[in-house]
Amino acid sequence: MSQDRPAPVTRFAPSPTGFLHLGHAHAAIDAFRRAREEDGRFLLRLEDIDPTRCRPVFAEAILEDLAWLGLRWEVPVRVQSAHLAAYRAVLDGLQERGLLYPCFCTRADIAREAAASATAPHQAPDGSLLYPGTCRHLSPAQRAARLEAGDAHVLRLDMLAACQEAGALFRQEEGQGLVACRPERFGDVVLARKDVPASYHLCVTHDDALAGVTMVTRGVDLLPSTDLHRLLQVLMGWPEPAYAHHRLVCDAQGRRFAKRDGAVTLRALRQQGASPAELWALAGHPAPPRD
Repeated sequence: MSQDRPAPVTRFAPSPTGFLHLGHAHAAIDAFRRAREEDGRFLLRLEDIDPTRCRPVFAEAILEDLAWLGLRWEVPVRVQSAHLAAYRAVLDGLQERGLLYPCFCTRADIAREAAASATAPHQAPDGSLLYPGTCRHLSPAQRAARLEAGDAHVLRLDMLAACQEAGALFRQEEGQGLVACRPERFGDVVLARKDVPASYHLCVTHDDALAGVTMVTRGVDLLPSTDLHRLLQVLMGWPEPAYAHHRLVCDAQGRRFAKRDGAVTLRALRQQGASPAELWALAGHPAPPRD
């Protein structure tokens, strides 16, 4: 490690919605190696903010699989569901600044409006439907009346107002240097809903800042989201980490490993007799260092 550069702080932050697969192993080992090779800190976080999909059995399996791989992390492990009040405080602050608004549109409403528009773009960079901003134009009285009536709603970020406040945005990407960010491509993103009290985007940026993460390593599939994360970091005055988006691990047919596709899990490979060193190799890393 260079004497004039602080030791890195990296993290691995899986969601306990299934068992870990080789893609997870690649991401976890990448973050672990970066910290270890420069006498830095490696953190583990469980992003279990979605109660409908996350399960304790998967959380326990994550810890077991990572320990079996030979990874060691600082304790305690941050469990997001135990910190809802902290995320609520961030949302309240954004709302007080006029950067959030309640949206009462259903997915069907948004799809109909998108279909009726011949010119506006219909998709955000992450593939989701781009929200047309319908409820942004409700008057304060209209919003108050619907909230008083108990109408179901989500909280959206007023992207135009947020971008105007934040100004020009850039990220520091490994191998590329300074890269311009364009969060406006996402439109008015949802930052909270009834079933998920705070979005991934808000929670991950909050927790990275709180933990002092200096290098965010994750798959290239999450690259577009970095534009949103840089926006939230600037709005909240949180420190800016550097980013390294790595390749995705794919199967023999070139398909990325994913939970929803029934990808081969680390647990299954272990049961078949694979060793930690073999798993490191399958995940695309050299054999683990000896303690």
